[in-house]
Amino acid sequence: DPGADASLCGMAATGASGTNAVRYGTMRPNVLNLRVVLPDGRLLHTAGPGRQPRKRAAGYDLTSLFVGSEGTLGFLTQATLRLHPLPEATAVTIASFPSVGAAVACTVQVLQAAVPVARIEFLDEVMADACGRFSGMGLPVAATLLLELHGSRRSLAEQQQQTEEIVQQNGGSDLAWAEGQEEREQLWAMRHNAWYAALALRPGCQGYSTDVCVPISRLPDVVVETKQDLQASSLTGPMVGHVGDGNFHCILVFNSQDPEEARRIHAFTQRLGRRALAAGGTCTGEHGVGLGKRALLQEELGPEGLDTLRSIKAALDPHNLMNPGKVI
Repeated sequence: DPGADASLCGMAATGASGTNAVRYGTMRPNVLNLRVVLPDGRLLHTAGPGRQPRKRAAGYDLTSLFVGSEGTLGFLTQATLRLHPLPEATAVTIASFPSVGAAVACTVQVLQAAVPVARIEFLDEVMADACGRFSGMGLPVAATLLLELHGSRRSLAEQQQQTEEIVQQNGGSDLAWAEGQEEREQLWAMRHNAWYAALALRPGCQGYSTDVCVPISRLPDVVVETKQDLQASSLTGPMVGHVGDGNFHCILVFNSQDPEEARRIHAFTQRLGRRALAAGGTCTGEHGVGLGKRALLQEELGPEGLDTLRSIKAALDPHNLMNPGKVI
């Protein structure tokens, strides 16, 4: 379930994920083989030509090495992906909450209760309002969760009951479940257009998206602190996230001609990354390091980790041809 403008090899290159990641995993466990053009022009099949076993223990895991490499080790030109069966029944709903803390606490409790949720997406009240207006669906201006359940028809009814009880315990709204394909697709199209909805909040301005990922147990605290930081910084930064795996994003919309606002954007993103690291998380769950998070990568891995990355880079790309200056 990639984003609106994503490519499969691009998703693999950044180690990205989609809304289904909480149940079906990110790109990393779902890529079985990659065809890569190495810096010297040779063609590499990371699991061997034509091979697609579900697991393997033959040598180094080259597939995982290139997933998340951000174009620094080679061009990814083909991906062999794991397939998952379609569920017998699917139901999706929207729940509104009195605060971002309540919405994220509900997420944690749903996961702790072992409800086999397939998708659980978070929108803060700014993002919910923007998505509602952009899509014409008119969502309540409140912290919001979009939840989707998969399973047999019998198991789905039990999952729905569990979910409704947890939502109510956290002050959430009454749930109305959509099971028809057209209605479900309409709800997820609204979510997938979050980037464009955020940009519509300030026409003529640019967007800058950043993400972090933290342990689920720390997610409520980190999200609430980040929300407070956004408000204190006077930034337009609607929040959205694949909170089922602890990953959330801030879409920062700003005037690129205003140096002072750009400075506040940069300072906020650095604080966000360090907040995630302090919580035992990572500075990026799926967007990658690029240029902006190189200092945070060093803080996350330490000198030994960064030296190891540089050694791998030097071995595969001794002339520094591939995406030079990025990541490390």
